[in-house]
Amino acid sequence: MTHYTVKKIHLRFDSSYNIFKSNKMSTATTTRGLKEQYVPTAEFYSQIIDSLLDYSIFTVDTDLKINSWNSGATNIFQYETDEIIGKPFEIIFTEQDKKDGIPQKEIDVARKTGRCTDIRWHLCKDGKTFFADGLVFPLKDEDDEVIGFVKILCDITAKKESEDAIKKYAKDLEDLNAHKESVLAILSHDLRSPLAGIIQGAQYLETNFDKINPELAKDLLKELHTAAVNELNMLDYLVEWTRIKYAAEAFVPTKIELVHYVKKVFDSLKETASINTINLHSEIEENCSVFADEKMLLSILQNIVSNAIKHSHKGGQITLSAKQDDGMMIVAIKDSGKGMSKKIMDKLFAPQVKSLSKSVEENKGAGIGLLLVKGFLEKNNGNIWVESEEGKGSSFYFTLPLDEPVDKTDISEKAETV
Repeated sequence: MTHYTVKKIHLRFDSSYNIFKSNKMSTATTTRGLKEQYVPTAEFYSQIIDSLLDYSIFTVDTDLKINSWNSGATNIFQYETDEIIGKPFEIIFTEQDKKDGIPQKEIDVARKTGRCTDIRWHLCKDGKTFFADGLVFPLKDEDDEVIGFVKILCDITAKKESEDAIKKYAKDLEDLNAHKESVLAILSHDLRSPLAGIIQGAQYLETNFDKINPELAKDLLKELHTAAVNELNMLDYLVEWTRIKYAAEAFVPTKIELVHYVKKVFDSLKETASINTINLHSEIEENCSVFADEKMLLSILQNIVSNAIKHSHKGGQITLSAKQDDGMMIVAIKDSGKGMSKKIMDKLFAPQVKSLSKSVEENKGAGIGLLLVKGFLEKNNGNIWVESEEGKGSSFYFTLPLDEPVDKTDISEKAETV
């Protein structure tokens, strides 16, 4: 059992006294007899505290140095008593909380109001974190002077994971419902409308085949072929997009280097770019890695670069670059093309893909492709946005994690102070 260095001070155990008072015996003699038989000592309370293995209970002095440590604290934080005594209070807090001054804020609130409750992540000896529900209150002597602080907390990680799983399940159901509505919207608008035009064109050719000009018939057939190919491409995009939601087993994220995938995309699109003498330029360096699904990353780059080529002027340049920021890789794809209005940008990643501009109308599938990109990035814990100005080109930015994300949400801002 952990031993405590107990100063000879009179601590007030008001709650214990109230319990005894509410259950007083029928006669004053019996009560007096019980008191004479046994008076709880500091060692008695020390034994009780030390037996609470599911609760970390420790004290700090006025200099915020740890000066007592129960077995529950050792069980939860993994520090033995001789390792932790004398260490600063902030040792159990995450780096971010230390930067934000959370340890001192807890003490200040406890000193001012008598207690401070919090719900936040804490740090173990081995560097792992756990989610805890905690309380800090001041320790006073018989003259009502603060001589230190008590910190009590328990590990509620399992409870949080269960709650998060329920929330995730509810959000997944909501997302799937929205996804279903989006699929139906795309089927009814972006696939059905062009298909109706193909049918009408085919009917016209069938009805007027004997009297139509051969050159006109050839042009119509070419248009029908192009429309059919675009329709098939959009259907392929839709099938791939649906795979994001319904084929979780196909999602295999791993650590991959960006430069190799950029080269693959450039190689596959170099002929298309060369037709309009568009230069594909990469500033991404070796060992620039992200944690993502390989097929999805390839599709993301392929779609954005392909769209940039479609909307670039002849002789233009498309440049790819990347930089790290707060655990994420920000990839930028910039072109010197036609650019977009704010109205188009606001609708660019909307669930229903519509005719956003004349250029999108001329390149069926562009909208669906960006919707696919957005879905893939969200699946990989990333994000996408665009900056553009008409006539001055566009810059697409997307993020991907550098390493495998830890499935934890920093909700320290939800810490409650009373």
